[in-house]
Amino acid sequence: MPRLLVLNVVGLTPRLLRHAPALRRLAEQGCARPLAAVTPALTCPAQATYLTGQPPSRHGCVGNGWYSRELAEPLFWKQNNGLIDGEKLWHEARRRHADFSCAQLFWWYNMYADVEWSVTPRPIYKADGRKIPDFYSAPAELHAELRQKLGDFPLFQFWGPASGIASSRWIADCALHLYRSRQPMLSLVYLPHLDYCLQKFGPDHPSIAAEVAAVDALCEELIAEVRADGGRVLALSEYGVTAVSGDVAINRALRRAGLLRVRQEQGEDKLDCGASDAFALADHQVAHVYVRRPERVAEVKALLERLDGVELVLDRDGKRLYSLDHPRAGELVAISRPDRWFSYYYWLDDAQAPDFARTVDIHRKPGYDPVELFLDPRLPLPRLKIAWTLLKRKLGQRSLLDVIPLDASLVKGSHGRPTDDADAGPLLISSEPDSLIGDSVPATAVRDVILAHLQANPLSMRHDSVTATVAR
Repeated sequence: MPRLLVLNVVGLTPRLLRHAPALRRLAEQGCARPLAAVTPALTCPAQATYLTGQPPSRHGCVGNGWYSRELAEPLFWKQNNGLIDGEKLWHEARRRHADFSCAQLFWWYNMYADVEWSVTPRPIYKADGRKIPDFYSAPAELHAELRQKLGDFPLFQFWGPASGIASSRWIADCALHLYRSRQPMLSLVYLPHLDYCLQKFGPDHPSIAAEVAAVDALCEELIAEVRADGGRVLALSEYGVTAVSGDVAINRALRRAGLLRVRQEQGEDKLDCGASDAFALADHQVAHVYVRRPERVAEVKALLERLDGVELVLDRDGKRLYSLDHPRAGELVAISRPDRWFSYYYWLDDAQAPDFARTVDIHRKPGYDPVELFLDPRLPLPRLKIAWTLLKRKLGQRSLLDVIPLDASLVKGSHGRPTDDADAGPLLISSEPDSLIGDSVPATAVRDVILAHLQANPLSMRHDSVTATVAR
């Protein structure tokens, strides 16, 4: 059985491929096709679809987070692999190949996946407010080995205002080390670098060409290692990022309509999900809107359809049409226009914003917040403030690292709504000529494409796998 490397180069599109010589060469020597993205075109739904061959209505990952009606709490960026319903591709691979093994590196929902090796970000949260960079590994003893070999995982370069190539470099080095030392038959490798640049600056910014080249250089090292070993390579992305000109403050609209409720806590507005008649979990260009009483769904839908920047609002029938009819989904799902995105902001006065709003806090915010990629431009010396805050924490003092602005206009790129132009959407590249058929590959077919590339002849399954995927 040939060994296979799957590179998840987030945000890569056919249009950006011209800036990536190694990946372009891989496509020219093998083949490439646009990917028809899943809805919503977000990290967790896309990856779960790639691993299971199923849409969100079946695997249950309807976004990067959802609302737990039982707990009356939003749940964002959880990590247990058990949250993906259904069989994963490695289960089928084991049935076909007795010697199959898999390394899953930084793909989401990674913890407790029944693969041989897994590594994923997992910061340590101390009681005094410190967030210490760290990672989770299985088996557990792999943690010490990787830390000694690669150093601490650069968590603050993985997400936040300092995000950059360093985190993708660490992941690539981790993949190389495991490929050489453990020899997994399948390596699933997540390289997030482009995602943050594209959201921060937009896909047309002059700096993007250099950022594509930077992540391409990491891919080149991995591709060279695998090809020299006689292995195969698939490179794919999850979505394309489109230029945006502003946000849709969906929760503020619901609050002004008297549907969203807040609690006052020490002068701060805190979203009270359980008491709200309707509120939204904003997730890039998609928002799940949870409506407490069924008789108010039509009223809320009409309100959302009138909001500037909203393109579509899916009700029960619409969710079924888009394969989003799952209990975790909101009663309504709003999709923005391609040039807009949904902010989670629900307060009407910045003076009453919750303390976490001005921090990097991916779990407490009721929605995804791309503004966390920026330092507040109004702060005179933000890096000095960061250094002073971290020093106080080291001295045992609790201190809030409130350096994130509350200005949604800073964000220049977003995703979640599948792109109208295939050249601006995700793509799939194979090192094997003629192994991909059709004008594009459905997201639900990626599982079978990966399994086919683990066969002696990747062409032997291609027609059956695509037919079976469409039938599902």
